[in-house]
Amino acid sequence: LMFIDTHCHITSEDYDDISLIIEKIKSAGVNKIIVNGTDMKSNLEVLELVSKYDIVYGALGFHPTELDNFQDSDFLWLEEHVMDDKIVAIGEIGLDYHYENTDKNKQNIVFRKQLEIAEKYNKPVIIHSRDASQDTLDILKEYNLKGSLHCFSGSLEMAREYIKLGYLIGVGGVVTFKNAKNIINVIENIDLEYILLETDAPYLT
Repeated sequence: LMFIDTHCHITSEDYDDISLIIEKIKSAGVNKIIVNGTDMKSNLEVLELVSKYDIVYGALGFHPTELDNFQDSDFLWLEEHVMDDKIVAIGEIGLDYHYENTDKNKQNIVFRKQLEIAEKYNKPVIIHSRDASQDTLDILKEYNLKGSLHCFSGSLEMAREYIKLGYLIGVGGVVTFKNAKNIINVIENIDLEYILLETDAPYLT
């Protein structure tokens, strides 16, 4: 039996001693982790981590709420590294309309371009979607891709739509909360083969 944390952020911004964290992960019986980039700084650190630690695999991407310093040249950088050793996906990418001053147009452009790169290099995508479920689904329908819906918070009907498209449903520690009725309903009603385990460390319980 192999345990994989399919989505986490084990970077120096949040952890003083990453070597110690890696040892804790191993001693907990987790065999592999996928560390996700969100901006250029974290993406560069993902490349360092995958080369340094045997259990670490990486996803490179530009997160919808981390686009203040984003430049078009970052797309070229992503293309240069998407096929690097131990880079298994493009992520964490997507849409996030949670904040009032959100530049939805910029988010959509950056999201679509990363999906095009994923399609070009046949890479799975790790999708972030907050308060943007219909737009996310509509856009993903335009591409021939597979991947995961990270920290899924949508309805059972939405989960089934994503599964039909070839996506898996990412589930974290929130499922242990008694009031997490939505995600509990989802996992009770879809097959285990469509569920991925993730921690989103250090952000979720």
